[in-house]
Parts: sequence; C-alpha cells; structure tokens
Amino acid sequence: MKTANDFLCAILCVLTFHAGAATLDHDAGGAGNNFAKAAFRFWCADDLATIAGVAILVPGQDGDGRGMVADATWQKFARDHKFALLACYFTDKPHDNRFIEDYALAGNGSGQALLDALADFAKTSKHDEVSTAPFVMWGHSAGGQFNYEFACWKPERVAAFVVNKGGVYFTHLASDAARKVPGIFFIGENDLEFRKMSILGIYAQNRRAHALWTLGIEPKTAHEVGHTRETAIAFFEAVLPQRFNAAGTALLDIKEDAGWVGNLKTFEIRRGKMEKDEWSTWLPTENFARAWVHFVVPPTGGQFAP
Repeated sequence: MKTANDFLCAILCVLTFHAGAATLDHDAGGAGNNFAKAAFRFWCADDLATIAGVAILVPGQDGDGRGMVADATWQKFARDHKFALLACYFTDKPHDNRFIEDYALAGNGSGQALLDALADFAKTSKHDEVSTAPFVMWGHSAGGQFNYEFACWKPERVAAFVVNKGGVYFTHLASDAARKVPGIFFIGENDLEFRKMSILGIYAQNRRAHALWTLGIEPKTAHEVGHTRETAIAFFEAVLPQRFNAAGTALLDIKEDAGWVGNLKTFEIRRGKMEKDEWSTWLPTENFARAWVHFVVPPTGGQFAP
C-alpha cells in the first residue's frame, strides 16, 4: 500500500483557477541526474485560445522561483504576447564546490525535467501547443547559466534568452545553431572578476563568429538583478516580431545586417553588421539600440574595462 510520502514523491500536478488565469504545479518527484529537486509552476490567462510561446523564469542558486508567475510585470508580458509563464525551482545535489551549479547544465537532465513538466502542463491545461511552443528564457545568476546551456542544448526551441551575471558556464563555443538564437548577456561592473571574465570570454568568442548576441555591462552594480529585467523584456519585445513567421507557428532566423551594431568602447550605434575584428554588440532594432546606450553608459562617465 502506498503511503502519503509515496504520493508526495510522485509527479504532482495541481490545477487551480483565479482572476481569469490557470496555475499548475509539477514536481519531478525526486532527484535526477544533475539535480536534487526540480519543480515548476505554470501560468496562463484562461481566455487565451492559443499559446504562442512560454516565458521560462529561473532564479539564482537553489532558489524557489515558482512565485514569479504571480509577478504583474511577467503576467503583462505574457498577456501582451499570448505567452504562458513557467517558473522553476532547481536545487543541486550536495558537493564541495558550491559555486558550481550542476543543474545549470540543462542537457544533463534538468532541461529534460523542464520539458517533461511542459508536456504534463500541455495535457492538463488542454493547450497541446505548449509541448512544442518556443521559449524566451529569463534568469539571474544560476538561472541565466541554465538558460544559456538550454539554448546550446535545444536551440531550435528558444526564441531568445538571457545570460545574467552568472559565473559558471559549461559550454564555451556554442554551435552555429545556438549562435543564431538572440541572446542578451549582462555583466555587473562591480561583480566578482571570475564572473565578469567568464561571461566576457563566452561572449567574445562567439560574437567573433557573428553570434546574434548583445552585451550589456551595467554600471555601478555587482551581482544584483539591477535593471536587467526591464532591459531583457525590451530585448525580447524587439526580437519576437522578427523571430516568428506570419502565422506565428515557427521560428525564423534573423539576418545580422537587418539589425544595429553597438561599439563596446565608444557606445556609438549604427545600422548593419559587425565589421572585421570589431569589438561590438548586436542590437536587434534602432529603438533597442538607443535603449542599450541608456543602459550601458555610466551616469558619471567612464566605462567598464576588462
């Protein structure tokens, strides 16, 4: 006979309704290959006929991010773009080097746990399209690490992603397919040196190969979220119209020269593609290019120097 604990360890899926929205919970039911716990919460407006995509929300180290689906900013983003929200709670198995989050390596088990949860939510919410819908991926610290590794593992599933002031990344040279996925990389000017250098190395190597990636160095900040969320949402909103086909059923590649370029030394912006050996950042639209300048230019002058 199964005990109450047995049932608690089994996959959990709870459906509730409130304020015109559906919320579901899913627990993977125990440790996986690279995580101690994987649990997820799904939210969508219940008047949404078809879900166009899913915003994946991942907090920092071992954080329970499930409450983020109740955040008014993310719910507005979801309603504006006919998206659902999926917030994550991953914890690591015990090990000595606690600054390394093994669950961030999405292709080693944690990413599949997320996909399994979405497949379950697709059935329970009666939105079959959720099981194949593309993602935008937001996260901070270990959450950004997970996003990047997921985009490297399943680039065909990701419309855009965020790398955000994390420190440990397992994949340095991304595939050509992953380099075509728009991403925004955030660094805190006053963050730990190893975090700054880790992100810069990945960005520089792949940008040299024309990755459609944006680098935003936030002045006078360390490891905090700062203003990265609103900047990431502006990035997503600049990218999404270019990523979906007219029917909204498939992801399209974006041509680099259709966007803008920002010079990472002078902060000048122009239309076009990266010139040979240019230390630059990709910017999807003119409006976002101007927002990028506002984000990266220090209020009192000076600039980050790696």
